[in-house]
Amino acid sequence: MARIIDVIEAPDQRRNQMVVRVPEVGSGDFRIGSAVNVRESQAAVFYRDGKALDVFHAGRHHITTANVPLLAGLLKLGTSGKNIFTAEVYFVNLIEFTDWKWGTPEPITLRDADFGMVRLRAFGNYSVQIADPQLFVTKIVGTGGVYRTREIQDYLRGMIIARFTDVLGEAKIPALDLPAMQDEIGAAVRAKLSDEFDAFGLALKTFFLQNISMPEEVQKAIDQRASMGAVGDMQKFMQYQAAQAMRDAAQQEGGGGLAGAGMGLGAGAGLGAVMGQTMAQAMQGGQQAGGQDATPSVPDIMTLSEAAAYMRVGEEDVLEVIKSGELKAKKIGTSYRISKQAIDEFLSS
Repeated sequence: MARIIDVIEAPDQRRNQMVVRVPEVGSGDFRIGSAVNVRESQAAVFYRDGKALDVFHAGRHHITTANVPLLAGLLKLGTSGKNIFTAEVYFVNLIEFTDWKWGTPEPITLRDADFGMVRLRAFGNYSVQIADPQLFVTKIVGTGGVYRTREIQDYLRGMIIARFTDVLGEAKIPALDLPAMQDEIGAAVRAKLSDEFDAFGLALKTFFLQNISMPEEVQKAIDQRASMGAVGDMQKFMQYQAAQAMRDAAQQEGGGGLAGAGMGLGAGAGLGAVMGQTMAQAMQGGQQAGGQDATPSVPDIMTLSEAAAYMRVGEEDVLEVIKSGELKAKKIGTSYRISKQAIDEFLSS
């Protein structure tokens, strides 16, 4: 024969326990006349067949058909001598649960105006209170099948992260501006969450977004970008690179003291020079990138050897086209002088 529970209570419910179940496992056998002892800041909710039924608030009660009308109607209690029934009782803690933590377990990937794509982490805290014990037991315990505090926290944390992600995606705030907008973002997340918490019989008392941060590799990229902005011009950049190289060389083991530092300085200056050359070539636009030498300036009047170099042929070839009359030139004594215009006209003919 099943043991009938004559005194229904949860005297050892701790402040951090949202729900205590009686009995802890399975259903209990109760009867009309059983005592229900509910302490301050508690509510006792009878639960059966997937439904939260009658609720007892603070005080000492005895079960009668009058104070469990939902159970009595469902089970036909008090009729045909049926006074024993099975159910579960959930003692709900009505205090405000403060300083509950939330945070993103993994970075959230978002589009960003400055970086294209960016991954963000965030964390904060909130406080919550059970406002409607019957609705809370129906939604969280009945539908979700959870009643332990840690399980409820995990459930709520998932809701918070989902709404936080929605707010960030809709706001489209550049990542670099997020720290200045934390209060506004927190308020927007709380507004979205309040209605959802209400639907679970919960009141969201406070909600705080304490920090939004980017992963370490993104922060390093921002630091490098800030360093580039600080140097201002290429000359300063070269000096900055040289100083960085000296610092790195000094930190390396077996760097050879001043000799190692000197090598680092040379490497830094060399890198700065290469970057300076690359930027100069990019600004000129018409020149090829790389290590090729620029074409030297060409005089308007050239000697035979200068003309040969300009035309990329031998001096004998130039002399031959001069004697044939194809290339106009001026003979002075034993030397020739050829104008650049004459050469260009000859080459284009």
